[in-house]
Amino acid sequence: MSLAGKVAVVTGAARGLGRAIALRLADDGADVSVWDLNLHGAAETVQLIKDRGGKAMACGGSSAKAADIATSVAATHAQLGRISILVNNAARSPFCKFEDITEEIWDELMQVNLKGPFLCCKAVIPDMLAAGWGRIINISSSSAQTGSARQTHYAASKAGIIGLTKSLAQEFATRGITVNNVPPGFVDTEGLRDSPVDIDAFAALTPMKRPGRPENIAAAVAFLASEDADYITGHTLSVNGGRYSN
Repeated sequence: MSLAGKVAVVTGAARGLGRAIALRLADDGADVSVWDLNLHGAAETVQLIKDRGGKAMACGGSSAKAADIATSVAATHAQLGRISILVNNAARSPFCKFEDITEEIWDELMQVNLKGPFLCCKAVIPDMLAAGWGRIINISSSSAQTGSARQTHYAASKAGIIGLTKSLAQEFATRGITVNNVPPGFVDTEGLRDSPVDIDAFAALTPMKRPGRPENIAAAVAFLASEDADYITGHTLSVNGGRYSN
């Protein structure tokens, strides 16, 4: 599944799923622009890509702020060229009892998890339209499919990502752009280890009895970014070890 000649943007790629996705797209031949608030972590991802023979650059800033996105797009154009693949991965996944979710907490999470992908799509779709080719892969969550106690705001934001995906897919289906989403379920990342989830206990309740690996998500993203997936759009490709079947 060669992505040679393509330029990919991966948001939130300083670690975890984003880093695994950036590495996989680079391995498949794409030049990768690594976006993250954590510029040091983004630079580490870039170095890992370069160590494997790939081409990459790092952009620091928020993928939920239009001004930061515009700066990152301009830098990507200057160093790598026009953007043909966008992976909206940057997000926060906090735990909070519903009674404790304030309007401020709700708005802040929606800004990052839902408005951010909207703004990134707005910023890069013109490149894709000009080329007559584009791939947008949004990282949603199995929590949007199943619900998640103490994560009402998070699950709602990720359900919004699924709706965004389906709507954009319909709007751009005749213009060379596919839009799909991957909802990870229970993947072993730094974020999962830092969460209050009892990993072993939760794993025992799942069909495969183990967490997934970031590379499992990266493989799904790489497929959806490839030419092999050119007739797939508006699709939710669940990668969750059987936690949720749809």
